[in-house]
Amino acid sequence: MAVSVAVLCLLLSFTAVTTSENTTSYNFNTTFGDWEYNARDNDATQPTQFYPTAPTAPTAPRALSPSGVEPPEPGLPDSGQLLSPVTDVGRLCPCDEHQDVCDINCCCDPACTDEVALFTGCSVDTISGTKQLCSRDVASYSLASTTDGYSELQSSVQKETNSDIFCIQSQNRVDGFSHPAPALPTASSFDSLFKEFTSFVFGSEKNTAELPASSGYQFGDVMLTAGRSGQRAMFWLPAAGLTADCVDTSPAAFLKDRSGRCSRRVVLERDCSSLPALSMDTYTSIQLCAGKNKDAAVVPVDVSSVVLQSVDGTQTELANSGGEKLRPVLLKPSLCAHVVLQVAYVIKYDPAGEVVNATVSLVLGFVRAAAALSLEQEFQITFAQEGGEDVAVHYSGNPGYVVGLPLVSGTRTAEGIARSVGGTDTLSLLRSAQDQDCLQGPHQRSPVLFGVDSVSGCTLRLEDAANCSLVSQLLLDVLRGPKQAQYVASFGNSPLDYPLDWVPIKNNFNPGEAQICSLPLSLHLEIEWTKYGSLVNPQAQIVSIKEVIQTNTTSLDMLSGGSSILSVRSSVAFVPVSAAALPGSRATPTINARLPFDFFFPFV
Repeated sequence: MAVSVAVLCLLLSFTAVTTSENTTSYNFNTTFGDWEYNARDNDATQPTQFYPTAPTAPTAPRALSPSGVEPPEPGLPDSGQLLSPVTDVGRLCPCDEHQDVCDINCCCDPACTDEVALFTGCSVDTISGTKQLCSRDVASYSLASTTDGYSELQSSVQKETNSDIFCIQSQNRVDGFSHPAPALPTASSFDSLFKEFTSFVFGSEKNTAELPASSGYQFGDVMLTAGRSGQRAMFWLPAAGLTADCVDTSPAAFLKDRSGRCSRRVVLERDCSSLPALSMDTYTSIQLCAGKNKDAAVVPVDVSSVVLQSVDGTQTELANSGGEKLRPVLLKPSLCAHVVLQVAYVIKYDPAGEVVNATVSLVLGFVRAAAALSLEQEFQITFAQEGGEDVAVHYSGNPGYVVGLPLVSGTRTAEGIARSVGGTDTLSLLRSAQDQDCLQGPHQRSPVLFGVDSVSGCTLRLEDAANCSLVSQLLLDVLRGPKQAQYVASFGNSPLDYPLDWVPIKNNFNPGEAQICSLPLSLHLEIEWTKYGSLVNPQAQIVSIKEVIQTNTTSLDMLSGGSSILSVRSSVAFVPVSAAALPGSRATPTINARLPFDFFFPFV
């Protein structure tokens, strides 16, 4: 590309000179003659005029060096580094039409100092360099209102990156306004010119060899693994692609927590023992590279826990999780055991960005299907700094809640509030699924998101409700979740050591008061919130949360209407209780002056 630019610049040499009268002169030297083109920047209606200039004397042919290679042109830089443009966008002002006079609403006019307070807007809000550059400076101008009602200028110059695949990284300009005449590539000099320019045409402006090399990972770097023979590869973590299907070649990025579900089409009789994605060896026999250098240490992935899940959803944790590795086994043509259902990595790193420890937790289960099925798997990776908290705590606002973020919940302890950080500990609702039985797991749950009303549920078969007291408690645990939250933070960043900033979940359900078989048929969370703070930037605050559980008042047979299936529902609703904002006005001033007692003497 650099050679092509050199050939074009030989045929067309371009020089631009800016005068004090805002007139730019462009000189074009072509093989057909010399012409001078004058145009005024701020007057686009002026016709284009060309004036002939005196022809230049022909130059003598250049002499070759003793080696037969033509010497380089004096204008070319011989340091191997192209010069950067010197155009300062902070000093450019296209709306400055009058010299030393303030142009109204021209925010970049240096003559406007006191007049800015009366501006109503900026006629030019952004000024940038050449849009074809890969990186350019952009000057932004805007107006802000002061407490007195006047305008205040706010300006900044920031770097902007061009997302186009074809862009100019740097250009061989000497003073920012002219291009020197380059040397003509020949058969003998082509190789030397090619080596001279290709090293930085698509590189950065700074020499990367001078930058200190970092041994650890940086934010967003793809993590690496080491094979048995020493070869390096990327650390893959399956994720959903454009569809819900699992993409096994999805790299894991450093310091980017990720959690998601994906599905894969599986035929148990064929894929139970042969598909690597179903075996725990695929996720445990990994050697992570501590850094991105070639001599980085190798960190093995330790198995933190292994949980076995039965067909009905019952989970049991193995006592010795780091011992034997359970491989998928086809027990029947329609039943496969020890299939990987959930994978959770925890990566610990030091301040230098090097991995010091890696653990994985797995959930293995039994999968039953008569034919091909869509198996859903869950993958998660989190990062924690060594010596800090084991699990990163994320807030849901600062300070007020943000719509769409989960509610912050916890339980009361002697020291204060113990916050729920796990997916099973936070305040959540049942996730609706096709033919989801209330008494047969596994039950998937979704966290309660602020400002998002939702309804979900499950189905209950009446033949399973023979033992009323046992089924009632099971339904209550399914609706509330495995670990019931007791408190909800009033703000998105409520501190744990201030219990008054946490709202208790009110509940008046007492199953022992009913005379007949009482089953919880619905659980409804009513959350009241208000806007706290100024009208300009109000913050969402939860002021009350109430749990309402409805049970059957009649027999189950009469309630179902002759059907053998009964629906159980869970829902959440956010109720705004903010008072309407009223316009404030100052009171009428009064005069409270005391006159001397003899002011009207001798008349009174």
